[in-house]
Amino acid sequence: MACCGRCFCCQCCCREGETRTPEELTILGEIPDEEQILPRKDYESLDYDRCISEPYVEVLEGMDNKKAKKYEAVHWMMVFVIGVTVGLLGLFVDFFVRLFNKLKFTVVGDSIEKCSDKGCLSLSLLELLAFNMTFVFIASVLVLIEPVAAGSGIPEIKSYLNGVKIPGIVRLRTFLCKAAGVLFSVAGGLFVGKEGPMIHSGAIVGAGLPQFQSITFRKIKFDFPYFRSDRDKRDFVSAGAAAGVAAAFGAPIGGTLFSLEEGSSFWNQALTWKVLFCSMSATFTLNFFRSGINFSKWGSFQLPGLLNFGEFKCPDGDKNCHLWTAVDLAFFVLMGVVGGLLGALFNCMNKYLAKYRIRHIHPKAKFIRVLESLLVTMVTTIVIFAASMLGECRDLSTPTAHNTTLAGSEDINSTIRQFFCSNKTYNDMATLFFNPQEAAIHQLFHQDGTFSPVTLSVFFFLYFLLACWTYGVSVPSGLFVPSLLCGAAFGRLVANVLKVKLGMDIYSGTFALIGAAAFLGGVVRMTISLTVILIESTNEITYGLPIMITLMVAKWTGDFFNKGIYDIHIQLRGVPLLEWETEVEMDRLTASDIMETNLTYVYPHTRVQSLVSILRTTVYHAFPVVTENRQNERDFMKGNILISNNIHFKKSSVVSRAGEQRRRCQSMKSYPSSELRNVCDEQSAAVEPSEEGEDLLQQMLERRHAPYPNLYPDQSPSEEWTMEERFRPLTFHGLILRSQLVNLLIRGVCYAENQSSTNQPRLSYAEMTEDYPRYPDIHDLDLTLLSPRMIVDVTPYMNPCPYTVSPNARISQVFNLFRTMGLRHLPVVNAVGEIVGIITRHNLTHEFLVAKLRQHYITI
Repeated sequence: MACCGRCFCCQCCCREGETRTPEELTILGEIPDEEQILPRKDYESLDYDRCISEPYVEVLEGMDNKKAKKYEAVHWMMVFVIGVTVGLLGLFVDFFVRLFNKLKFTVVGDSIEKCSDKGCLSLSLLELLAFNMTFVFIASVLVLIEPVAAGSGIPEIKSYLNGVKIPGIVRLRTFLCKAAGVLFSVAGGLFVGKEGPMIHSGAIVGAGLPQFQSITFRKIKFDFPYFRSDRDKRDFVSAGAAAGVAAAFGAPIGGTLFSLEEGSSFWNQALTWKVLFCSMSATFTLNFFRSGINFSKWGSFQLPGLLNFGEFKCPDGDKNCHLWTAVDLAFFVLMGVVGGLLGALFNCMNKYLAKYRIRHIHPKAKFIRVLESLLVTMVTTIVIFAASMLGECRDLSTPTAHNTTLAGSEDINSTIRQFFCSNKTYNDMATLFFNPQEAAIHQLFHQDGTFSPVTLSVFFFLYFLLACWTYGVSVPSGLFVPSLLCGAAFGRLVANVLKVKLGMDIYSGTFALIGAAAFLGGVVRMTISLTVILIESTNEITYGLPIMITLMVAKWTGDFFNKGIYDIHIQLRGVPLLEWETEVEMDRLTASDIMETNLTYVYPHTRVQSLVSILRTTVYHAFPVVTENRQNERDFMKGNILISNNIHFKKSSVVSRAGEQRRRCQSMKSYPSSELRNVCDEQSAAVEPSEEGEDLLQQMLERRHAPYPNLYPDQSPSEEWTMEERFRPLTFHGLILRSQLVNLLIRGVCYAENQSSTNQPRLSYAEMTEDYPRYPDIHDLDLTLLSPRMIVDVTPYMNPCPYTVSPNARISQVFNLFRTMGLRHLPVVNAVGEIVGIITRHNLTHEFLVAKLRQHYITI
């Protein structure tokens, strides 16, 4: 490469205090050249694979059993602390949401009771608008402070666990805006849930708590040397996200499976126990405090999660009642199909809304997003109020509850609303709209005969449209609870039709639960984790089969039309997400078809000016460390210490066909057979080196690190071989990251031309990772103090043994290796050890592979 060849050029570079050429000044940053400095990429990959550099090996060599056990104990302690913190966060969110909702519904409810007779309902509507718009305005302003806090956060966390680093996703400011904003968005009457933001908040706790530092509070620093890598951070994010699910639904096992199924592209067995332990800690912490606060029974553990479906059971004494039968499975399958169709429609509509927001709302001034949130709030509030006025008044003696305990300490019958109805009657529409969403879900699950088919149809239609419109506005918003509530209304509608029209004796709560699972599965397309989450939320294992069948059918039906809602939003953001596996037809391609061949590389010993030039004019995050094949190297290396050092490094990694043959001969001489000894003697005489090359040959054989397999085992050395043929170099030596190179330049790790590389300062592993996770950028550094002629030896800090792949490897092999090992860069190395390309995450995305496959067909 041209930029790397500069280290071999003969231009005169000046030391400190001397004048520099305009090209050097541009490289060093004194004269900014906009054409040379390329823009940074928005999305980077995580460095999950360990860099086995010399500083890291020194740490391993100094790690005895006592230190290893201490490290493991600290790891378990941090997992426990994360779980407890997420549980306390759930308690905080639940307390204030209940407080705000109680204040709002009490004031507005009293006003409606008074104004129903006096004819001042417009005043009640204004009061409701004032509450909702004030709360949503606060939530929207918080999102303006940190835009990443908008939405549920699950697409971002899923991307992070898949190996993509999204800017600002796990920052403390995002956590504060997310946790505070979800209080006001839920209390503001929007059709959103707090479960999704809980998962995002839990992931932020997992990412930040073990670091003991934050960019928000830069001056506060603790000397905590543990967990200074993307590998450890991503594992803690997995634990935090699982704890968020566990706290939201009271489902620790479901939370563990969520991190495994929806997020993590790579997993290890040791992490499973830690994630489960973290989820259990979050669940029981939240359960302990909520049970004590709501029931004054500390240690009773009666409220496991923020959303609890209650207990499904038949009325006492009714022997003909069954939660579900084999006949019901046929209806569950049909509900799964309808749920998949409705979910696909929901996702399609929301996708077009998201595209419209990206094109027409986000590019405009930020206050436009606030106005959109307020518009959605105003329309939602007016629709709720108007629909409640049109609700059907039903006899108070109609509803009978199978389970009378809500998630809090109140009775389920206390949530029945009598708005706009006379005495001894209640408003079924207001009962659904003028209650927290969790209470409405309980009504649909456990109240029998409460809602008319017309009410359920109108409620489902309005909730479907408004929830679709709401998801994507600039407020923290979850989608689990709105989807569950919308699906529960659909399930109760099916149950009412079956009861009234067909006269079937069925349990309505089961159909409401299956409807909720069908619609939620059709929207998010989760199977394993969602099945376990719903089973744990209902605390009824007998629902396992119908829920699993319904979710599978809903997913298959929805996948026929489009992707899940989270995958759609990930795709709209352009995140290079890796699926579980590639399609079969992709195996028509090989690694050489998709690799990036335009490489920028560095040499084992490179001048400062070349490194700065490379870093300032490229956006690559890793660079292969290579040596070149050259003829007449002995003449070429005369008088140039830099070239000499690079060639000596190459010779130390060289395998010699003649040397390999000599080693085989030594082994053959140990056999008693005289024939083998004679053959070996004849071959040794044929390869007797000349005096001129004997010293170089011996030096190369002595300095090699390890014998590599002989490429031509059936050939004998020939006197006609040239030096290039006798000594075939392995030109690829390792990978070094951009952050590592910048760190070396900042700390002045280099040596002068008239010195040996042994005089170069050595950095420890702690010094190399001190600035994690925000390493300095080459564009922000003042490099005028560095001498361009100084040389940097990068070999102690590179990864000398990264995973590599052959150019002939099929895409399925490349994809599985990249995904399961959590790689960021995968060098493509040919049979003689020469690097021919690099594969990154972008080269393995579905869109990129499809484009390359089309190109392959055109070529054929």
